[in-house]
Amino acid sequence: MTEYLLSVYQPDDTAPPDNLDEIMSELTALDAEMRESGVWVFAAGLHAPSTATVLRAQGSEVLVTDGPFAESKEHIGGFTVIRAADLDGALDWGRRMARVIGLPIEVRPIQDS
Repeated sequence: MTEYLLSVYQPDDTAPPDNLDEIMSELTALDAEMRESGVWVFAAGLHAPSTATVLRAQGSEVLVTDGPFAESKEHIGGFTVIRAADLDGALDWGRRMARVIGLPIEVRPIQDS
């Protein structure tokens, strides 16, 4: 089975939706279903992009920069790693997550290490 990253793309600087409690309840139920089905590997929410620190190697030095790597209108707000037989299976879970959260979900296979 291949592992897939389901990334949640959140718009920057927007207020939480009025129905956030309902969304979180539905997301918790989907998470439980993923666990019960055996596809769930790991999930996490992330702090705001302003909390990021970027490290860039330049010669023998490593430069440290506060804030996100690039300016954009969206950021990754959280992610789930699942194990699925194929891309179609991963996309099915991604579709369900997109419906629950109401935000774009990027589905990407994780390279074997």
